Amino acid sequence: MSTPLVSALPPVDRAAPTKRVLVWLCIVLAALLALPLLLPGYQISIATQILIFSILAMSIDILAGFVGRTPLGHGAIFGVSTYVVIYWTASLGGSLWVGMGLGILAATLLAAVFALLAIRTSGVYFLLLTLALGMIVWGVCLRSTGITGGENGLRGIGRPGFLVDHVHFYYAILLVTVPVTWIIWRFVHSPFGLTMRGIRESESRMRSLGYNVPLHLFLAFVASGFVAGIAGALYAVFNDFVSPSTVQLSQSVSALLMAITGGVGTLFGAFVGATAIILLENVVSVFTARWPSVLGLTFVLIMIFAPEGIVGRARILLAKRRRRS
Repeated sequence: MSTPLVSALPPVDRAAPTKRVLVWLCIVLAALLALPLLLPGYQISIATQILIFSILAMSIDILAGFVGRTPLGHGAIFGVSTYVVIYWTASLGGSLWVGMGLGILAATLLAAVFALLAIRTSGVYFLLLTLALGMIVWGVCLRSTGITGGENGLRGIGRPGFLVDHVHFYYAILLVTVPVTWIIWRFVHSPFGLTMRGIRESESRMRSLGYNVPLHLFLAFVASGFVAGIAGALYAVFNDFVSPSTVQLSQSVSALLMAITGGVGTLFGAFVGATAIILLENVVSVFTARWPSVLGLTFVLIMIFAPEGIVGRARILLAKRRRRS
């Protein structure tokens, strides 16, 4: 018989957010709602892209931050969802909403396949195995020219009429992002989320307490893939184009860097990391073609001076300030 989890692990705050957190969340939400009123069309598109990739970064944080398994194949899961949506609408003439549902389902099923192969590994082996699985998906998308279009990719049919306007589309993505974020937050702060943290801290101890560690890892991976599928379906509507570059390794690396830059295990750091990296890409590339070097240097500096990520470092500084007060 298993020991109650709460008595077996250090206490984790699963209560509702404090008043201070709620105030900050309201301020951030108000800023997001007001953003389209202050920005031109192109910058609204960048803000929309940030919201979509924040969801992808959060999906990675579920595994990297709360289970202790760092994946490097989520770009493939994300891209498969995008492929399915565009193939369903453009090649088969199906409904966009059905296509988005099928894309999320395909991503979830692919995540289940990845999980079955990867959950028995950990550390660098988990990283390399998910990388290899992602590369297999990239190779299939590159060579299946009859379905995926190969290197030429697939062009979508465009957004529905009421989403053509940049502002309307931004609000539609925000309308999806907010509840998805809340659901993920509830998931990682649930009893199941506490079990994931226990596995992260000591997998052998959780096994000795009677918990089915492989099953928990499998469910966590599938949940993470489901969230990545949502991001991929939204990206299909946003970009209206998909190619093998959407599922390639750089997509996984970029999303992982967003999670690490913001702060692994903070969840909301995904928004900070996505904002930092996407803004750097768009701003620095205006001044120099060597923007990847600038991005790499920035990431190195963050790893040296803030290995916990931006949000993680801010939490530490605030905690020190409170203790001094």
